[in-house]
Amino acid sequence: MEDIIYRFRLEGSPLTCEPYGCGHINHTFLVRTDTGRRYILQMLNGGVFPDPEGLMENVIAITRHIAKKCDDPRGSLRLNPTVEGGLYAEDEDGSIWRLYDYVEGSICLQAPETPEDFYQSAVAFGTFQRQLADFPAETLHETIPNFHNTPDRYRLFRRALAADVCGRAKDVGPEIGFVLAREEEAGALQRMRESGELPTRVTHNDTKLNNVMLDEKTRKPLCVIDLDTVMPGLAAYDFGDSIRFGAATAAEDEKDLDRMEMDLAAFETYTRGFLKACPDLTRRERETLSLGAKLMTLECGVRFLTDYLAGDVYFSIHRPEHNLDRARTQFKLVADMEKKWDAMNAVVARLSAETA
Repeated sequence: MEDIIYRFRLEGSPLTCEPYGCGHINHTFLVRTDTGRRYILQMLNGGVFPDPEGLMENVIAITRHIAKKCDDPRGSLRLNPTVEGGLYAEDEDGSIWRLYDYVEGSICLQAPETPEDFYQSAVAFGTFQRQLADFPAETLHETIPNFHNTPDRYRLFRRALAADVCGRAKDVGPEIGFVLAREEEAGALQRMRESGELPTRVTHNDTKLNNVMLDEKTRKPLCVIDLDTVMPGLAAYDFGDSIRFGAATAAEDEKDLDRMEMDLAAFETYTRGFLKACPDLTRRERETLSLGAKLMTLECGVRFLTDYLAGDVYFSIHRPEHNLDRARTQFKLVADMEKKWDAMNAVVARLSAETA
């Protein structure tokens, strides 16, 4: 690691390099130099991202595009160059490393502490959409192929169900039935994307609050981070995943399903911030925001159930049936959205009219 640090241009000499953050994919470190400067050093996880060079091309292009539209230098992540002038380095094992300037004067929350925090995350991701509306999304690499191709997620589910390598299918009949009963609707967004009914946009695809840097004094968004899953997609993907994570009333792996609902007030809070920050969504995009929330939640549940049937080979687990618990919470959340469907669409329609 010491060799890697010295391959980047630093202001001063490095004093410390310590593990940093709560991420589970890449290896992240905080570097401090004798001048007081701080940097974020990361090693990409090649097992998750099969094309790290393509991923870095995405990150470089996106950060440069956003930086041109920001008055505050903290408004975009900034890659620090290597001594050779590149923006990432490869070590002797073939791993890709990069160095970001630390976003000074910022905080990162793991969960909203107030409704205003959730609102500001909506503003952040809506702003991200607006800033990249004129970026040619088709030029981006697919860092995780078919990530939100829900019909393909169903294909993998059916394959795991047919193989049933652990003999678990017999014990999850209700969950299997829940998934199969919604298969036709599950492909709706993908069909609209393929037909051109919905425009392809630059999407973040991991729109959790902890991927937003907030100003430590004002608690307003500075920039969106963790750009490794930025790909071509639909606005409904980013909106929907935010609702799946942020408007849920229980943890993703909560065992007591009675605790899991979709908080309609939180849904309205996020919708207001997202539409205010990104007012140029098409009418059809706005009409499919609730569908995005439902289908991103359903897709996530399908992925958890698929992994459970396959023997827990993808998601890390910390107890038996952990993936099954996760799948059940997502399906309960979908079911609650279905109960509140008319109210959700009414919220979107009202707030769309206010921001039109």
